[in-house]
Amino acid sequence: MKISPARVWREKGSRYRLEGSKCKKCNRVFYPPKPSCPYCSHSETEKIDLPKRGRVISWTVEYVVPEGYREYAPIIIGLIELEDGTKVLAPIVDVDVDKVYEGMHVEAVLRKIFEDGNEGIIIYGIKFSPTI
Repeated sequence: MKISPARVWREKGSRYRLEGSKCKKCNRVFYPPKPSCPYCSHSETEKIDLPKRGRVISWTVEYVVPEGYREYAPIIIGLIELEDGTKVLAPIVDVDVDKVYEGMHVEAVLRKIFEDGNEGIIIYGIKFSPTI
């Protein structure tokens, strides 16, 4: 699979800095950033930095994963509520599958997401790790 370096560059804000959008009409915050509000369809949004800490609301474990991600299996995917109430769906790392629990405090960390073959680009992104 060939991944476009230009696409990775365009998505760097949400991919590396946990950047979201805030609607200028209804003031709702959402992730990932979008040019129009998914709640009221208003076309004016502004990019904002989201909090880096939150808590696990729910999670699931993927044991069967696609090619390119098998080295990470099993993958824990969590619904994270950030400190400002924004909800983010992201992988949870640095914890055993049986140690994840509802309400667990987590923080955003930058980790490798995917490697496009031996000679392709390496894509990094936000995952969440338990806090002490």
